[in-house]
Amino acid sequence: MKLSSQIKPISYLKSHAAEIVRNLGKQAEPLVITQNGQARVVILDIESYEETQETLALLKILALGRRQIENGKFMPASECIRKLREETGDA
Repeated sequence: MKLSSQIKPISYLKSHAAEIVRNLGKQAEPLVITQNGQARVVILDIESYEETQETLALLKILALGRRQIENGKFMPASECIRKLREETGDA
């Protein structure tokens, strides 16, 4: 994804808001809005935002799992399955 074509000044946002919303839905690429020549905000369509949030949540789960493994807080899958079966009475 090349953001250089998706950078607009805040004045463009003010005068083309409806067009921007329409295009974001079609392109699914973020739009960077600048103020005084510096990037200030990024605008995304809702589907891209939700996908990003889901990805972040998965990465957090993976990082937590990795920390637990590093701290020795894990058990072999066979033991885990055995314990689950005992707790649910499926043993």
